[in-house]
Amino acid sequence: MKTLYLIRHAKAEEHSFSKTDFDRDLQKKGKDRAHRIAEELKETLQLDEKTLVISSSANRAIQTAEVFCKVLGYPIDSILQTKDIYEAHFTDILKVINTVSDEYDKLLVFGHNPGLSNLTNYLSHSEVELATSNVSILQLEKDLTFEMLGGGTANLIGLLK
Repeated sequence: MKTLYLIRHAKAEEHSFSKTDFDRDLQKKGKDRAHRIAEELKETLQLDEKTLVISSSANRAIQTAEVFCKVLGYPIDSILQTKDIYEAHFTDILKVINTVSDEYDKLLVFGHNPGLSNLTNYLSHSEVELATSNVSILQLEKDLTFEMLGGGTANLIGLLK
């Protein structure tokens, strides 16, 4: 069975006129919390060649992905970055997921709210609101691929916060 990990970026610096939203960086407490949650995830997640990581290319999302990948042992230079997840509606994030080849069994997606919370709820008929650094863990129904993923076709099997 395939597993999807939807991970909201860690706590970022506040909005300001000196920097665009896209370019906001993580705060120290955001990095620390992301590291703690990544360590918790590491207890149950074993990465292998059938694991793929995709991140929004916004600074705070890719920085969060880098924190998690360092802890989990995933090569930073293998993270796929896409602007298609930034400020995206959950159906647009799902379109990105639907492009993932059947060769992968585990997919980690780093992005933003409300898209990731709404996607979690759409896929699993849950009522989840992801805070910063939170991870929703979804297991696809038997024999489904990421290309086939749609509304109500996954089960929420974990929530790290």
